[in-house]
Amino acid sequence: MAFTGVKVFSATKAREREELGENVTRWIRANPGVQVTDKIVTQSSDREFHCLTITLFYAHAEAARAS
Repeated sequence: MAFTGVKVFSATKAREREELGENVTRWIRANPGVQVTDKIVTQSSDREFHCLTITLFYAHAEAARAS
């Protein structure tokens, strides 16, 4: 399915990483007109920082119904 938008959530601090899933859920609930079509979870780190990124690909509900 095609997508019409991308939303990226990223966190490097431990507390932010713990809350990342809640932030994604909150965004999805606040945007009922979108349908998530795919997602990618990426983890990266160096000596000091650990980064967690959740990338959502979505289609607006009208576009999703048309395809």
